[in-house]
Amino acid sequence: MKDTAKHQGLRNQLVSTLEQKGITDKAVLEAIKKIPRHLFLNSSFEDYAYQDKAFPIGAGQTISQPYTVAFQSQLLEVKKEHKILEIGTGSGYQTAVLCMLGAKVFSVERQNELFKTTSNLFPKLNIRPKHLSFGDGYKGLPNFAPFDSIIVTAGAPFIPQPLMAQLKIGGRLVIPLGEDVQIMTLLIRKNETQFEKHEFGEFRFVPLLEDKN
Repeated sequence: MKDTAKHQGLRNQLVSTLEQKGITDKAVLEAIKKIPRHLFLNSSFEDYAYQDKAFPIGAGQTISQPYTVAFQSQLLEVKKEHKILEIGTGSGYQTAVLCMLGAKVFSVERQNELFKTTSNLFPKLNIRPKHLSFGDGYKGLPNFAPFDSIIVTAGAPFIPQPLMAQLKIGGRLVIPLGEDVQIMTLLIRKNETQFEKHEFGEFRFVPLLEDKN
């Protein structure tokens, strides 16, 4: 579990790249500067960990491109102590960014292999999500709702109704919508029944699957 000055240098370069690509949220950039992304990857990818690329992490899943992680995090407008529901723990990198931003993170993963890996990894990195669960992300976590914001880290063909129901009024839901290519979509809950929708261009994600594996 080594994190060296060389790794730090590569992270600084990554942050410069993200700034050039339009990420402006200082807290998000600071989190990316601090988190050792190479420790969330298979060691064979270590030399590439700070390139702005997605990589396979097992169970047919990927660790998202840093730009995507930063973009989604920025859209959430995270405040300290915010309760955030994350659908798709995956490698745990996005979870770590949210924890570093001071959020209380409740994360759901449907691949048991990944769930076990991240559950073991977080304590070693001193990252403390509020709650990790193995389950179906489409259902959210009704027992812990409502949430200040919800982030979905896989492409979804539609917005799962339970997730909309678990969002606080004024809350933000960030979800990549679509089959092959996804449109990054932000929903802001205005009241019990109304949501304001914003779209932010195309991204590519692995599909959000129903039921757990």
